[in-house]
Amino acid sequence: MYDYCVIGGGIVGVATAHRIRATHPGSSVLLLEKAGRLAVHQTGHNSGVIHSGIYYEPGSLKARLCREGARRTVEFAAAHGIPYEVCGKLLVATDAAEHARMLALYERSVANGVEVDLLDAAELVRREPHVTGVGALFVPSTGIIDYTRVTAALADEFRSGGGEIVFGAEVTAVAESSDAVTVSGPAGSWRARRLVACAGLQADRVARLAGLRIPVRIVPFRGEYYRLPGDRKGLVRTLVYPVPDPELPFLGVHLSPTIDGELTVGPNAVLGLAREGYRKGSFDPRDAREVLGYRGFHRVAAAHVRTGLRELRNSLFKRGYLAECRRYCPELTLADLLPREAGIRAQAVAADGTLVHDFLIERTDRTVHVLNAPSPAATSALPIAEHIVASLNN
Repeated sequence: MYDYCVIGGGIVGVATAHRIRATHPGSSVLLLEKAGRLAVHQTGHNSGVIHSGIYYEPGSLKARLCREGARRTVEFAAAHGIPYEVCGKLLVATDAAEHARMLALYERSVANGVEVDLLDAAELVRREPHVTGVGALFVPSTGIIDYTRVTAALADEFRSGGGEIVFGAEVTAVAESSDAVTVSGPAGSWRARRLVACAGLQADRVARLAGLRIPVRIVPFRGEYYRLPGDRKGLVRTLVYPVPDPELPFLGVHLSPTIDGELTVGPNAVLGLAREGYRKGSFDPRDAREVLGYRGFHRVAAAHVRTGLRELRNSLFKRGYLAECRRYCPELTLADLLPREAGIRAQAVAADGTLVHDFLIERTDRTVHVLNAPSPAATSALPIAEHIVASLNN
């Protein structure tokens, strides 16, 4: 009998197990991960950005935890010798409509307490000579890091403090009783007094195994990236993003320097027909059947037909993808877009077609389920873990 069991070896699950050990040092804590290593899915397939919290609804969990998470991530990296860089981010407006949205976003940044500089076209070009636009916001607190390394450092401290990690532990059954939760699968069975499920792409399925009647289903969206050739790595010094359209669910294609010296372009957002299939054309019958048969997805698709078709076109034809990048970096060419592995975003969608934007956590007497933790969950992982562990004690 363990005191606590955590399902999921991504950064949120590992940070939660780490936090439990830190706040309950005498407790026994088990972390289950179905893969053979940590950070296999969303944690290991993102752009490595330390987000500032500029976009999110004031007062939301995302807004609050992202600001705190950015500070805590940098502090943790500095204390553990993990490379990071606070390089800043530009959000570039390329026309009058985007400029108006940019000014609205500036007001939101003020409400969220995020430092932002408002730039005109001349100042934008002075800062980034290869980027063009009618204006931009510069967010100095945005940075870059490798979240796989952060996860590994958290796991090392967790294990050194007495925590246990079991790999190859797929969960196929969860049974809650009055005094314990039993978790089982092909690799074995485990009992714990409390369970926390941070299952990411499988979050809804694990919650249903535990008997929850949850109001959402995970819809996977593939985010396809390219990397630029070595001679283009110095093209920009900062992260360069388009100004997001609040009517659309994702942020758009951006230029992202990485902490290991690459310069990437992406991601787009196309429907994934395999929750854990990263190659183009990946297909899993169960995953496809669940998403295509879900009325919530039908309503999302109907509401965003033009956007969905554009994203699909850009996925199939590189010239369309390039056109998105050239809006703010016109000198890029087709030859600059080299293949890079895709990521998959676990997006919770309600039955009425609403995309859940904030972090979503549900609980029973002995279990806590993280049902929606998209970007900026990696940035926010440490304060998310504190939030989860505090709820275990209520």
